[in-house]
Amino acid sequence: MTGPVAERARIAAEVVDWRRRTFDLYGVVRERSDPRLAHERWRSGRDEMMATHPASPLLEADRAAFAGLPVAPYDPDWRFEVPLLPALPETFAFPSGTDGVVPFERIARVELPGVGSLDVWRLTSYGGGIFIPLRDALAGRPGGTYGGGRYVIDTVKGADLGSSARQGTIVVDLNFAYNPSCAYDVAWACPLAPAGNVVSVPVPVGELYAAFSGS
Repeated sequence: MTGPVAERARIAAEVVDWRRRTFDLYGVVRERSDPRLAHERWRSGRDEMMATHPASPLLEADRAAFAGLPVAPYDPDWRFEVPLLPALPETFAFPSGTDGVVPFERIARVELPGVGSLDVWRLTSYGGGIFIPLRDALAGRPGGTYGGGRYVIDTVKGADLGSSARQGTIVVDLNFAYNPSCAYDVAWACPLAPAGNVVSVPVPVGELYAAFSGS
């Protein structure tokens, strides 16, 4: 089979494999008893995928010189296991170029000591999933974090650090904050952090921002 349909099928299969590998990588993260070692495995795994996987958001022009993502050293002070707290109902809808309007509803919030409050969102379209983005005081600054904010939890795409339905808690480890695909290629459309996910303190851990030719 050749032509546009075959090309779309190829791309879809590549994205499926990317997500499968992401789920596997976060499975390792959750199983490791030492978060620092888990973080190192996460960093190296993402570097390999970004450099070599056909579904990588890195442009071909950026892959040849790619030497790894700018991820800060692990700091346990930025890891939290916190209760899911009640939040007033709210929604936001993100218009994407490929998936139509992507709807979210606020289902809870978390309080991170020394950081602030973050809203916890649920994707209300097919697939569901919990989504916690973060935009901190370093966003858009030289040597800081991506201007549109980063993702900490996005379970529909595999980014899941662990939770307890029985205890009503969730792990929010900001060392695992990562940039959305639009940070590497402006052709991507990514939900950015809404007002309830913006904090006034700098969060110097996780993936920082380095400009690529497509960003």
